[in-house]
Amino acid sequence: MHGGRKKKTWKEMSPAGKVGTIVTAIMQVSLLVAAQRDISRRPAELINGPKAAWRAASFVNFIGPMGYFIFGRKRPATAK
Repeated sequence: MHGGRKKKTWKEMSPAGKVGTIVTAIMQVSLLVAAQRDISRRPAELINGPKAAWRAASFVNFIGPMGYFIFGRKRPATAK
């Protein structure tokens, strides 16, 4: 059981809840687009692992794109 709580429909949501949902969706789609664009433009040798795997992983809510930006891109060597 889910604690007896029923999911609210869009009509049942408060205005603040609707705004929060829209903002969250915009953020999620923006991260997805940014990750997909970066994967397309970045050479394969500058990505940790296969591009196809990161492309698929980026579709997993916030975790995929954030994982790509944190772990998927190789850092440029810094000059000393």
